[in-house]
Amino acid sequence: MAGQGLVDFHVHIGRMFREEHPARAPLTAHQLVDRMNREGIEIAVLLALESPEGLWGYSLTEEVLAARDMYPERLIAFCAVDPRYPMVGEFIDHAVHNHGCQGFGEHVCGLRIDDELCHIVYQKCDELGLPLVIEIAGDLCYDEPGLPGLECCLRQYPNIRWVGHGPGFWSAISADDPRAGYPSGPIAPGGALERLLESYPNLYADISAGSGYNALTRDPDFTVGFVERHWRRMLFGTDYLSPGDELPIQKWLQELDMPARVRRAIGGDNARELLGMG
Repeated sequence: MAGQGLVDFHVHIGRMFREEHPARAPLTAHQLVDRMNREGIEIAVLLALESPEGLWGYSLTEEVLAARDMYPERLIAFCAVDPRYPMVGEFIDHAVHNHGCQGFGEHVCGLRIDDELCHIVYQKCDELGLPLVIEIAGDLCYDEPGLPGLECCLRQYPNIRWVGHGPGFWSAISADDPRAGYPSGPIAPGGALERLLESYPNLYADISAGSGYNALTRDPDFTVGFVERHWRRMLFGTDYLSPGDELPIQKWLQELDMPARVRRAIGGDNARELLGMG
């Protein structure tokens, strides 16, 4: 895929693994772009992390902006703010209008996906027409089996391009959805994720991290049909967090038997369209 303009829709920088310091070093913007160069990734969407439950470290919007300003041709900045912050709307307005943030994310906090505080974030993102990257997991922006909370949000905020990610999102690819985790074995047709992708044009699937890779490799026969049905709203991403992390999802994209136009769409064209890049 090198030289074909990959867009990585999910990366982070900073001290993501504080409890492992100094063994697992923080990732700098320079290291990120160096890895992009070596992997044939043209552009990356750099996500902030500002909720204490999200990971073992923080990546503030200000740090994301500083990295974007070092590599404005390579990095796209998304802002994030914890829903419990008292000036959520003002912060998002400031980040978008004064600093050119092009989306919100990563939204990953220890609240229900439809908590009233999360709705403050969604209302502002809907007003501004922003894409929003959300992780759904067992205790992060959590939902019930079948993703009813996500569905309500998709209906209520149609101007948000919802980019779903995480174990709780991808486990819903199967009808026997365990709500979270990394299930193995055959996928039962009729999962909520398929229904939502078919019903809501404002939903996209972020294939990054172990959750995306697990969902797309646990049942190869099912995956072929899933890609055929939903490739127009699948987004390549790595969730690259630390120097030296492996990127198995990139190998999957390279090796999956699919038409070239489908590979290009998942690898970058869908992201460019979503971001208004032509």
